[in-house]
Amino acid sequence: MLPGRTPGSWSFALSLERIIMNDHRKLGRELGIFDTDPMIGAGLPYWLPAGAAMRKAIEDYVHELERRNGYLHVNSPVLGKRELYERSGHWAHYADDMFPPMNVGGEEFVLRPSLCPHHALIYRSRQRSHRELPLRLAELGGQYRSELSGVLGGLTRVRSIQLNDGHVFCPPEQAAAEVSAALDLIEAAHAQLGIRAARYRLSLRGDGGKYVDDPEMWAASEAILREVLKERGQAYDEERGEGAFYGPKIDIQIADPAGRENTLSTVQVDQYMPGRFDLRYVGGHRPAMVHRSVVGGLERLVAHLIEVHGGAFPAWLAPVQAVVLPLSDAELPAAEDLLRRCLAAGLRAELAPADRGSLGARIRAHRLVPYQLVVGPREVASGHAAVRRRDGSQAGEVPLERLAADSRPFV
Repeated sequence: MLPGRTPGSWSFALSLERIIMNDHRKLGRELGIFDTDPMIGAGLPYWLPAGAAMRKAIEDYVHELERRNGYLHVNSPVLGKRELYERSGHWAHYADDMFPPMNVGGEEFVLRPSLCPHHALIYRSRQRSHRELPLRLAELGGQYRSELSGVLGGLTRVRSIQLNDGHVFCPPEQAAAEVSAALDLIEAAHAQLGIRAARYRLSLRGDGGKYVDDPEMWAASEAILREVLKERGQAYDEERGEGAFYGPKIDIQIADPAGRENTLSTVQVDQYMPGRFDLRYVGGHRPAMVHRSVVGGLERLVAHLIEVHGGAFPAWLAPVQAVVLPLSDAELPAAEDLLRRCLAAGLRAELAPADRGSLGARIRAHRLVPYQLVVGPREVASGHAAVRRRDGSQAGEVPLERLAADSRPFV
């Protein structure tokens, strides 16, 4: 039930209508962002051209944000031998969420449920000096969860996840600083994407064999996360049974229009896996491992963005950033030339010629596009276009280079 809403009330009806209209499962398909097919399988959505454009824009933005903050990017396989996940602890504590092993040539391979074991092996691929630390590794990679069909839904709960993941290997005394730096990145990305966190959650271990049984290790990691949250003046809730099997985490929760929560971004302190993989740096010292995801899985992120923005995405993120609108067929050659120049300037642009309807009808059909470039006789003569913004305001004759610059997350 929505707060302050009662069934049958006018405000409740309006709220319910907005929820239905902005439900990413409906709107995402209407906007050509994603779809599913039973022949591919439940929980395995595919990206349509508009969604692929958004996904690439997010990938490029996060990659550059991480690069500017000292991360090195790596790529690793989506498969691993069963013994890798036995070593990492996933097999003992997380097997229920993993797909069953595949027997290949007498060896068992598993679709990875997370990227951290691969990054641990990348760290230990050669000897590390303390001068290299903190070593910050990041990857956008696939991971797979054996979710039950009853919990799958649109892009928010899927079996194939493209995760923005990263791991910082540092001396234990630097872990708090790296956690805080990761939260800085998360908050910067959320501001750029137009995301507002519902709340911060300190996720702790629960009872039973799902969690590594090392109370001292858990207490030390929890103390680090609490210290960071306190120093940042960040309010948070504590919840038992929501931690990773190897350690506690700070989860940044988001909420959809109906008030349903999901975890998007996360930061975790892990003092378990470095021991399992015998990670060291010169002098025999054991590093701490800070797991962090700036924007989480791209599927869940895009689902939330669809609902937050209702399809009217920021210019840098919009699948189509500019639409060229000739007044009539007489302006079509000039409009086609303008389209070519838009594409060369780096804008995601398309042409809506006059045979698709009146100018007003075409403007309404492209109401979610940030920039509408109208080409009439005067614009043909001047070699420019009249720029109309999505909100209906007129920007006049704006150089394409300026539009392209305004449509990027980084200047």
